[in-house]
Amino acid sequence: MGLTELSEALNLSKATVLRLASTLCKHGFLNQDSQSKKYSLGVKLFELGSIVYNSFSLRKTASRHLRLLHEKVGKTVFLGILQGDELLYLDKKENLANPIRFASNIGTRRPPHFGMLGQVLMAHLSEGEVQRLLRKYPLTAFTKRSMTSEHVFKEKLQEVRRQGFVAEDGVALEGIGGIAAPVRDFSGSVVGAIGIGFLLASVSAKDLKVLTKEILETATTIGHELGHAGA
Repeated sequence: MGLTELSEALNLSKATVLRLASTLCKHGFLNQDSQSKKYSLGVKLFELGSIVYNSFSLRKTASRHLRLLHEKVGKTVFLGILQGDELLYLDKKENLANPIRFASNIGTRRPPHFGMLGQVLMAHLSEGEVQRLLRKYPLTAFTKRSMTSEHVFKEKLQEVRRQGFVAEDGVALEGIGGIAAPVRDFSGSVVGAIGIGFLLASVSAKDLKVLTKEILETATTIGHELGHAGA
């Protein structure tokens, strides 16, 4: 579309449309043909569309497996991703009759390092990206067990990468624990994390081993449906 067409369609002056279009072109949301001077959609919009599509695709693929996991272990399960430099909760399966409910609902956003899901997701970022996020979102003491030292936090991320999961013990919420693992797509990239949340007092060491096995198996199953060939 040309400047005149956009001006008429938006009911805005040409000067205003030109200013807005110039800004959108600068950031890659619009392209302007050098000869015709007409505007078309920029690559940034396709990138954003791809992010949204992939998020919905992940949730759709994972939903059934999360429900089965919830029914099997009888505890609240979560699916989260990093989006816009924040941890975004994409799905949650819980017993609505349970008097103890987790505040993180579908659509809730948290700092990228928050809790078990945040640790798993950040563990698979580059060192530079981890540092950038920590500058933007400094570590916060949510509980007395929270990590506030960047050195300690980065060591924890290395541990998560080595063992393939994280076991949380009241780092984000007092008295609440969790087990979380990464979900990989066809390229082997980590596209999300799933986790099981529970009261620390309700889980024994034996229970923890069972929950760890279940979360790893579920993450692997979801990954296989996304095309990941690895274990």
